[in-house]
Amino acid sequence: MTIADVIPSVPIPRLETERLLLRGFMLEDVSPLVEMCADPETMKYMGGPRERVFTAQNHASFVGHWVLFGYGMWAVEEKESGEFVGRVGLINFDGWPAIEVGWLIGRPWWGRGYAPEAAIASARWAFDSLELDSLCSLIHPANDKSVRVAEKLGEVCSKSIQIFGTEVNMHTVSRDDFVRKHGP
Repeated sequence: MTIADVIPSVPIPRLETERLLLRGFMLEDVSPLVEMCADPETMKYMGGPRERVFTAQNHASFVGHWVLFGYGMWAVEEKESGEFVGRVGLINFDGWPAIEVGWLIGRPWWGRGYAPEAAIASARWAFDSLELDSLCSLIHPANDKSVRVAEKLGEVCSKSIQIFGTEVNMHTVSRDDFVRKHGP
């Protein structure tokens, strides 16, 4: 018996935006993900740079989320170049306060608007496919760039909470507010 016999294959939807492809993670994504997560500036508000083994385990958890919950993280690929630029999607780790829409874009692609573009597509899929009432994003209080992405989603800071011993602000958006801002 193999793992494929025990765990069913879950089709991960592919989403397209004007400039990006959101797709399931592949083995080939480990190296660029490791490189992205080793960058101190990229990981400044995410607990600092990560070792390869931690990032590889994180990669596996992204795939596992789809199997366990029917949603998860997508690899973000730039359509024009085909390059891996980051990750975006839905997170609901044990102890999480709600389903989170999260994003992490590698530093070489900062300033292009990829994070909000991908996060809006991810949130739209979540509201349409999962029929959620709301989504949250957990953001370090000093992470102004992610706060701006949350605001572009329509999220507002609702409270401060502790996650893994770190204080973060919980930004939330309801389905109705998201639709008012971005359309159906």
